[in-house]
Amino acid sequence: MKSLENYLGCGKLYGITDSHCRFIVTKFKDLTEKIIPFFNKYPIVGVKAEDFADFKRVMEKMKVEAHLTREGLEEIKLIKEGMNSGRK
Repeated sequence: MKSLENYLGCGKLYGITDSHCRFIVTKFKDLTEKIIPFFNKYPIVGVKAEDFADFKRVMEKMKVEAHLTREGLEEIKLIKEGMNSGRK
């Protein structure tokens, strides 16, 4: 994971143990210019691919500042509710 952090040049590792850790990226620019292009080039497979597609939809909405309107924020909340364990 440290190699991924170095390769991408962003994010930070937290809670490192022998079996897992968290890689957290908080900067919008890093997410849109580094993380999304990386996973577009090296696609996620399985059900997490659907979550990544939803994540990209949210990022696109945020790029055009839809999250600053009530309607846009509601759309983002609906997308979020359907991700991970909320996916049916």
